[in-house]
Amino acid sequence: MPTNGISKALKLQFGLINHQSRYLTAETFGFKVNASGASLKKKQIWTLEQDEQDAQVVFLRSHLGRYLASNKDGKVSCDAESPTAADCRFLIVAQSDGRWALQSEPHLRYFGGQADYLSCFAQAIGETELWAVHLALHPQASLLSVARKRYAHLSKPESEISVDSNIPWGVDSLVTLLYLDGKYCLKTCDSRFLCSDGKLVKESNPQTSFTLELKSGKLAFKDSDGKYLTPMGPTGTLRSGRCSKPGKDELFDLEESHPQVVFQAANNRFVSTRQGVSISANQDVETDMETFQMEIDKETKKCMFRTNGGNYWTLVSHGEIQSTATEIEPNTMFDIQWLDRRVGLKASNGKFVCTKKNGQLAAVSDSVGEDEQFLMKLINRPILILHGENGYVCHHKSSNTLDANRSVYDIFALLFSDGAYHIKSGSGKFWHVSSSGLVCSDGEKPEDFFLEFLEHGRIGIKSKSGKYLRGDQGGTMKGDADQIDASSLWEY
Repeated sequence: MPTNGISKALKLQFGLINHQSRYLTAETFGFKVNASGASLKKKQIWTLEQDEQDAQVVFLRSHLGRYLASNKDGKVSCDAESPTAADCRFLIVAQSDGRWALQSEPHLRYFGGQADYLSCFAQAIGETELWAVHLALHPQASLLSVARKRYAHLSKPESEISVDSNIPWGVDSLVTLLYLDGKYCLKTCDSRFLCSDGKLVKESNPQTSFTLELKSGKLAFKDSDGKYLTPMGPTGTLRSGRCSKPGKDELFDLEESHPQVVFQAANNRFVSTRQGVSISANQDVETDMETFQMEIDKETKKCMFRTNGGNYWTLVSHGEIQSTATEIEPNTMFDIQWLDRRVGLKASNGKFVCTKKNGQLAAVSDSVGEDEQFLMKLINRPILILHGENGYVCHHKSSNTLDANRSVYDIFALLFSDGAYHIKSGSGKFWHVSSSGLVCSDGEKPEDFFLEFLEHGRIGIKSKSGKYLRGDQGGTMKGDADQIDASSLWEY
């Protein structure tokens, strides 16, 4: 059982790329499937589901919620509303280069083809029956060892990735998966790549590239010598072991990486749990005890704050805020009021949280004044990868603007500045909004942007003019939205 509270292993979603570098696509009209997609967008995303009785059998669900199927004559369809029919059952036959062959379980034929000519009738695996797997998850996650039930994190004194954390706490537990030429690299929060020998290096090379394999719904990472990443030794140093077949020790889950924040109150001190169960602004340093995980409820959009001990902030008698709740209930839910550089927090009693003279937090105020304002700093996203409703954010190939509809992403640095954030490109230049409303990435000076955590896994980004950043229908990123909708919400 994962130890990260409400975190669960992410459902595996991916694109399948054929021998002509085209993605398997589920068209919205007539439930037709083809292999014509040029990039990984909504119609190219497939979700892997496993049969509960037989872990080797998988079902492939399209973005329309329909299942891929093949009849005895090899005819392929994708209109089944549930995977109960035998024709929906497939087996994954993994190849040494990481590609998959998909075999119909009842008919033992292989799925392949090109463009509009797809079938599941091949008796043997050829080039046309091989599919490369491109994960469609947001690439920033927590990595959990299945055998050790511990999380990976950057261990700075040893300069390695250790798999010995009970909970994925702080910036060091953020792992970024990079997809390069059909293989994956693991990148730490300080932008170094993991080598198969366990060392961390600044540039990618053949030793930092791993083939992704799937076994019983878990992930395994195979290096260029055919060996698998595994935690080794008492601290669980992540490196390639001796095994040429993945067992339980070589299997991992990816879990969603929740935002983690620190709060600074009007008295300029950090909110902390160091003094026991009461939540007080009385510390001058930021440690794990001053760091809180933000968990946004998918239904109500209200926010819970979790301590590194696993408890939640909760409203108790006389309006006090304590860290005594072990599970989510109404008194652990807070509404956030976004005030650009500061935030206000409203508790379940309808009152705003204020900082008392002794530093204790209490929800006793009817409005937001100075004592009810907090500076909130996101600490576990030093690098920013944004995904909008049409794709990832990436530099435009021939101008200083940004595209918001790409299947590949660029990595940006996120720099905190007194409640605002500066977004920096790899070139060292900064994001800014031009007079015409275009978001550009060539600024000489940093420009303030404000992050608003509005939904589970998604943020709004407000410019200094008060407008939100959005992706328009053509894929251009603009800073001209008056309100939040699907086009101005970003996975981060």
